[in-house]
Amino acid sequence: MIARTWNGIVPKEKADSYYNYLKQTGLNDYKNTKGNLGVKVLRRVEDQNTHFFLITFWDSYESIRQFAGSELDKARYYPEDKKHLLELPPFAHHYEILEDF
Repeated sequence: MIARTWNGIVPKEKADSYYNYLKQTGLNDYKNTKGNLGVKVLRRVEDQNTHFFLITFWDSYESIRQFAGSELDKARYYPEDKKHLLELPPFAHHYEILEDF
């Protein structure tokens, strides 16, 4: 199993609207991509910003390519992301899961 991580930061006042937008875009696409085994969405408020950290679980790198495209490590963004996120981190990171209990 492979974990793919991504993080983004939004102004605190946009946190709930961004989460709703995320459910309609990325989370929906994860759910509908063959080989996706699940997602964890973590949120942390720090000062005036809210940090989102996503961990998706995949059965193979090929399945991740179905979601992310041929440039596996490149983060995938949607048209409205610029309205919410303070910056667009260019990369996602991948980890082989060695232990899961």
